[in-house]
Amino acid sequence: MPDQDPTTQKYLEKIREYIERMPSLSTTVTKVLEVCNQPTTSPNDLNRVISLDPVLTGQVLKLINSAYYSLPNQITSLTRAIIMLGINTVKNLALSTAILGSVGKEGMECLSMDQFLAHSISVGVTAKAIAGLADTPLAQREEFFVAGLLHDLGKIPLSNCFPDDYRKVLEICRLQRCSLLRAEAMIFGFDHRTTGRIIGHKWQLNKNMAETLWHHHAPQKATAENRALVQNVALANLYANLFEIGSAGDLFQEPGQVQQILADSGLNWGEISSLYATVEQEVEKAQVFLHVAK
Repeated sequence: MPDQDPTTQKYLEKIREYIERMPSLSTTVTKVLEVCNQPTTSPNDLNRVISLDPVLTGQVLKLINSAYYSLPNQITSLTRAIIMLGINTVKNLALSTAILGSVGKEGMECLSMDQFLAHSISVGVTAKAIAGLADTPLAQREEFFVAGLLHDLGKIPLSNCFPDDYRKVLEICRLQRCSLLRAEAMIFGFDHRTTGRIIGHKWQLNKNMAETLWHHHAPQKATAENRALVQNVALANLYANLFEIGSAGDLFQEPGQVQQILADSGLNWGEISSLYATVEQEVEKAQVFLHVAK
């Protein structure tokens, strides 16, 4: 960031130190991501990595046998579970449970973690549902869910590192009826997108996840290859905020931004609102996706 004032620099230095102390992704999760990014990866390749980690093996089997999939018979074979879930879903399970397990243990100083997770789940589910409206292939839709689930990660270090200042941010939002993004910039000189980007770099997240953390309030800035994903998450974020499903502190939206994101999506609000029943049902099911780590 050019021409930073000294106060902003101090905030950034402290936040970088805080994020640097956060645990890295486990060796198993890193290996899973590496294997899954190979175009020729097979379920057997993934099985060889996951089978060495009893916890992740248990998570995969717990997910396939959960209410999320409602299968008539219990699955006990890891390879079969990977085949049925799909490589992409297993990768995203490993990634999301590792990340949320890491940050969730800390809790949040200024926001309710339960409300934050409810918002995050809602955004993930809605992004996935919007992808369905666009006939995105089923194998890719889980990627939309995880991108939505993780989009607001940058708020956690800001809240925990500077609790007094973040309470001022929330107060500014209430008094001025402005977006959290605007209030964060007033206090810190940057916002949760910046801290999300630093987290993405630390954990070496792939480009589509990193761009979601960085551009979910301005999807037009995303690269062409990832714009549809970021656009869906941005729209899903507005949906969750406007319908007040959970809360990540963003009670008020910038009207111009709402109009811009909706116009860029090519969808109308009626189409988005029609997803309400589906989203409500999927939110309940998706709770399981997060709780497999417990």
